[in-house]
Formats: sequence, C-alpha cells, structure tokens
Amino acid sequence: MLRDLEAGPDPLWERACSRMRCDIQHRCRLIYRFREQARSHIRSLLVLRFAFIYGLALAHAFITVLRFGLPTMTAHRIGFLIWPSTKALTLALAEEALRVAQRVHPDVVYELSFLQAEPPAESAWQLPGEAWTGKLENFQKLFLLADEPPTALAPALSSALKQLVRSGCVIGGLSAGVYPLAQLGLLDGYRAAVHWRWQDDFAERFPKVIATSHLFDWDRDRLTACGGMSVLDLLLAVLARDHGAELAGAVSEELVVERIREGGERQRIPLQNRLGSSHPKLTQAVLLMEANIEEPLTTDEIAQHVCVSRRQLERIFKQYLNRVPSQYYLELRLNKARQMLMQTSKSIIQIGLSCGFSSGPHFSSAYRNFFGATPREDRNQRRSSSPFELSSVPPERG
Repeated sequence: MLRDLEAGPDPLWERACSRMRCDIQHRCRLIYRFREQARSHIRSLLVLRFAFIYGLALAHAFITVLRFGLPTMTAHRIGFLIWPSTKALTLALAEEALRVAQRVHPDVVYELSFLQAEPPAESAWQLPGEAWTGKLENFQKLFLLADEPPTALAPALSSALKQLVRSGCVIGGLSAGVYPLAQLGLLDGYRAAVHWRWQDDFAERFPKVIATSHLFDWDRDRLTACGGMSVLDLLLAVLARDHGAELAGAVSEELVVERIREGGERQRIPLQNRLGSSHPKLTQAVLLMEANIEEPLTTDEIAQHVCVSRRQLERIFKQYLNRVPSQYYLELRLNKARQMLMQTSKSIIQIGLSCGFSSGPHFSSAYRNFFGATPREDRNQRRSSSPFELSSVPPERG
C-alpha cells in the first residue's frame, strides 16, 4: 500500500478525469449556445409581433382617413346675447377669458357667436355681432349680457330662449342679464347672483328666485354673475370645470389675476376699506347703523353698544368722516331710501317708513334738503335717464 502511494496517481484515472472535464465543458458550451440562440429567436419574434401590430394599426388609421377624412377637434359653441346697455368691460372679460384659454391650450377650441338682442341706441358703443333674426343656434352655453335691467322681451325671443333651454343648453345671465332669465321663469327655484344695487328690486319682482349676494352662482344648468370683475371669475370657473384647474390657473396668470375667487365670496369690499379707516370702534358703529335702518338707534345707544362715551364716539366720527354720528346715520338712511326709490315699486311713504322716517312729510323734507329734490321728483327724473346709476356711499360734506 505504501509502495502504491509513493508511485503517484494512476495515469488511467487522470485520463478519465480529463475526458470528463472536457465533456462537461463541451456540454456547457452547447447549453450556452442554445440559450443565446433561443434569446435571439425570442427577440426576433417580439420584433415581428410588434411590427405586425403596428402595421395593422397604421392600416386601420389609413383606411379610416380614406373613408371619413382627417379627424378634427370639436369646437365648444358659446353664444352671447347682448343688450344695448351692456358695457364693453362686461363683454370683454367674458370673451377674453375664452380666447386666452385657446391661446395657451391649443386643444381647447371655442366657437363664439355674438347676437344683439335689440337694436343698439345711437349713443351706445359699437356692439359686436349681428342683430338677432328670430332663431337661436344650438349652443352648448348661452350668456345673456346687460348692465341695466331690460324693460321687456320680444315674444319671439322669449320663445326661442325657452326652446333653447329645453334642448339642454346651459344658460347664464351676466350682470343685469339675470333679469330676462327671471322674467321668463328660467330662474325659478334656482340660485342667482344679483348685484347688491339691484337686490331689493329683484327680490320684490321675482320672489321665486333665490337671489344671493354671491359673486357668481352655478346652480345646475344656470350660470349667473353679479357683474364687474365677477364675470371673469365665473368664466374661470367654467374653464376649470370643462378643462381642469390647471387651464384656469394658466389663464389667470396670463391675465395677471392675483387669485381665482370662489363664487360664494362677498361682492362688497370690507367696510374699513369703504370708510378709509380701520378704527375698530368706527367700524362697529357703522355696522350697527347699517343693520338698523328701519328703526334707527340713538347716538347714546350706539356709543353704549361699542363701549365708548358719546363724546368719544363723536370725536372718532369727526376725525375720520368729518361729520357727527347722527349726520352720517341720516345720510346712510337717505341713500338707502334713494336706492329703493329707483329699484322698487314701493310707495314713497312705505320707503320712508322702511328707512326710519316717522312720516311722509318728515321723509320728503330730509330728502329734499340732502339731494335738492323731493323723492317723487328724483324718482321720475332718474328713472327716465339712468335708473340704476345710484350712489351708495354718503358723499363728503365739509
């Protein structure tokens, strides 16, 4: 045994091991070559499959174009029905928002149409579009524009508007454009944003409409904006709902709008901005006055409510408003009375009582002393010229 170990490994065994190693290496090379060939075939099959599917898609597209022509983007049809009282700003805000949307987003296409509801007055600015000829096209949305309440609607126009609504058109009123909609009963049971100047008149004439002091309202298929810059706010909301908030943001950026206001925000600026002062006692006192027009408070009662003495309250009013509290209070009540004279059909006595005057002669005397005309004279004169051109803030009287 010791002699065998000293003699070294068996040559036959070594040759057998060598042949086994060579055989294993050969088989490994065969397996590797087969794997590479399989991968190559699979890649070729995938390429062929993709090319086949892609070719089918191209063929289908080519056949579709031959049969139906090139595809076109569907335009969203929007109409503007314009009354002569419409201001250029009201129309420009609505139109520009839509045109900017098309410019910043090529896939957004609006087809805008402009129709004149009535022949324009000679003094009016040049209204765009053509005169309404007795037919309204099939719009997706139609906006009625006016900046003074129209007096009456032609029967043919009334029928055309009702028919358009029945066909599924979303209809809206901008500024005083809410009046024609309300006259036709198209806002009954709907929320409608009404300008603060017209709210008393509107609520009296159309009790079935839910008049709000919002900037704008979108209630189902009715759109209303109170006027001014709220028209732009409403159109931005339309863009956001139709095409996404990103487009509305891009349009507001293009128009340098600081922020997109919500419809439920208030119309009027904060009281301290209207007064030109942020003195807390002054603000509290004026808010009390505005909330108690029909039954006025005395100066002592107001001072007690705001926790200052009567003399201190008078000094604050004299410093910031250049008048004593009782004088400012009287001017508030008279301006409210003037607003009601122009916007409602209430009698002069009813208006006087609603504004805290104890009798008709007392109201007429105070009104004539402040405005230079009796309530009846002022109502007749201003309604014949510009019935809704009202002053809401008491003028400065030195």
